[in-house]
Amino acid sequence: MRPLIILIGLVIAVLLVATGVKRLFRMGMQQGYAPAQPIAFSHKLHAGDNKIPCLYCHYGARTSRHAGIPSSSVCMNCHGLLEKQTVEIEQFKEAAQLDRPLVAWTKVHNLPDFVYFNHSRHVLSRAPEFPSGVPCQSCHGPVETMARIEQVTELTMGWCLTCHREHAGVPTNTLERAAKRFSERPKPATGLDCASCHY
Repeated sequence: MRPLIILIGLVIAVLLVATGVKRLFRMGMQQGYAPAQPIAFSHKLHAGDNKIPCLYCHYGARTSRHAGIPSSSVCMNCHGLLEKQTVEIEQFKEAAQLDRPLVAWTKVHNLPDFVYFNHSRHVLSRAPEFPSGVPCQSCHGPVETMARIEQVTELTMGWCLTCHREHAGVPTNTLERAAKRFSERPKPATGLDCASCHY
């Protein structure tokens, strides 16, 4: 009887350790995360139906590592012209007049603290396949169809590297690397060096 209890305990311990290790490898992955926000804001209505470009509201993405949440005054550039206002828009109007933030939005796309990501490097990229910059949807998904913003991609190191390899023509094995080194001029680096994102 005692060996059976030890065996069962050992099996349970192995399962718990395996589950813990699996969870550790998924830590920080929030694919599917779509928190409720303090004010219902529909990107489907604004970016989809009304065709407002991402960079109109998230103008910081051109010059900063952060895209940023638009200030209330940016919202009022359009909503200030409308006759009919909702209660939520009236709150934005008041916040804009007082020059203060209205709400504390819940961040959806989170990266670990040890990762450096620069929106402007991607938005202003002039790679041959992205002459107008990397589309926001490449990382954020089809935001223009979302009534509530959701993280649709993994945003893991592997996910980023896959994109950088696909769009840089970077060789994936030693033989390809050697052939490229001696046969043609290398393409511009697209951040495959560890220090590009971790410093």
